[in-house]
Amino acid sequence: MSVSRAFIDVRPLRASPLFRRLLIGRTVSVLGSFMTMVTVMYQVWEMTHSAAWSGAVGLAQALPLVCFGLFAGAWVDRGDRRRIYLAATVGQVVCSLLLALQGFTGHVPVAGVLALVAAQSACAAVGGPAAGVFVPRVLPKEQVASGLALYQVTAQSMMLIGPALGGLMLGWFGLGVCYLLDALSFLIAFYGAFGLPALPPEGEPSRAGLHGVLDGLRFLAGHRVVRGALVTDLAATVLSMPASLFPLINEERFGGDPRTLGLFMSAIAIGGVTASALSGTVTRLGRPGLVMLCGAGVWGAALAAFGLMSSPWAGLGLLVLAGAADALSVLSRTTIVQTRTPDALLGRVTAAEQIVGQAGPHLGNMRAGLVAGATSGATALVTGGLLCLFAVVWVATSTPELRAGVPAPESP
Repeated sequence: MSVSRAFIDVRPLRASPLFRRLLIGRTVSVLGSFMTMVTVMYQVWEMTHSAAWSGAVGLAQALPLVCFGLFAGAWVDRGDRRRIYLAATVGQVVCSLLLALQGFTGHVPVAGVLALVAAQSACAAVGGPAAGVFVPRVLPKEQVASGLALYQVTAQSMMLIGPALGGLMLGWFGLGVCYLLDALSFLIAFYGAFGLPALPPEGEPSRAGLHGVLDGLRFLAGHRVVRGALVTDLAATVLSMPASLFPLINEERFGGDPRTLGLFMSAIAIGGVTASALSGTVTRLGRPGLVMLCGAGVWGAALAAFGLMSSPWAGLGLLVLAGAADALSVLSRTTIVQTRTPDALLGRVTAAEQIVGQAGPHLGNMRAGLVAGATSGATALVTGGLLCLFAVVWVATSTPELRAGVPAPESP
């Protein structure tokens, strides 16, 4: 195999102008979202100087996804996904403009700021499942994994750039301008999707309300490959999410040096960007289930080893490895969901994936904090990583279809 085939597959960029516009819009909106994450956390801390209120920011983002996600997915599977996405994006723009207004005036209490964050997350709970059908509808099936890899490498890059840029914008221009930039990023995402054709469900539309949600859950329960992919991701996030432990581990193992602490999250992001950029071999392999299982297992093993490290450089190397493994695992999970789910159910399954991918880390950080409080940061990391590894082995042995791959969607 030539070296060039190891690099990310860019055929979707050449083949589809629609995909290029979607990618540009999504990349800019992800950058704006990471800038806003820093801005909200800074504002809430400055208003309260309370760790509890700072933690409530994550809760405000997660609760709407959990509470409305599956119902939003059922709604998406009944209508034109393009129109629903555009409406949800307009809602996010409005929320960003209101955040900017209160940022300029400074007269809104912290509960009001969190309410706007929750409202924006509720719009994302609708827009995410709608956008989940775009790539498999605008690209040929053999290029879907490559398109998702391009999505991921740009998102990982924005994860590196966004927080730092948000901090600079805060220092130079203040809260209001940062929120205005986020509104502009959503407008660019709106433009990226505006040129899409109508995207109604292919097949029987979802039933209304709870019936449609239950149909989606029945599909997840019966489709062993998609179910195994989501369970594997839950194992990686709920059992071994390390972010909340970094300050404690830094104090226990590395003397509390803030420079080391700042490198921890960057190391994971660097691993993710590198793996995504070199994902060409993986996306052409056609075995996303096997790649996902290996990636999740390496993630757990690397974090368990990180909990035992006393050398900061060895520890950072393990975090780079963990970030690379996680990126390949997430890419493979998304590929499984978007290629193995019938189009008529894709909104609901994407909503479930969104809940797992975004609420799971919050639960994992909470679990890690509780275990660390009762024991130590190192114990929480090691036990969490090993539990993740055992869970991945269990999924792999109990779901042989996931290891082998399934060429076509199963019926609900």
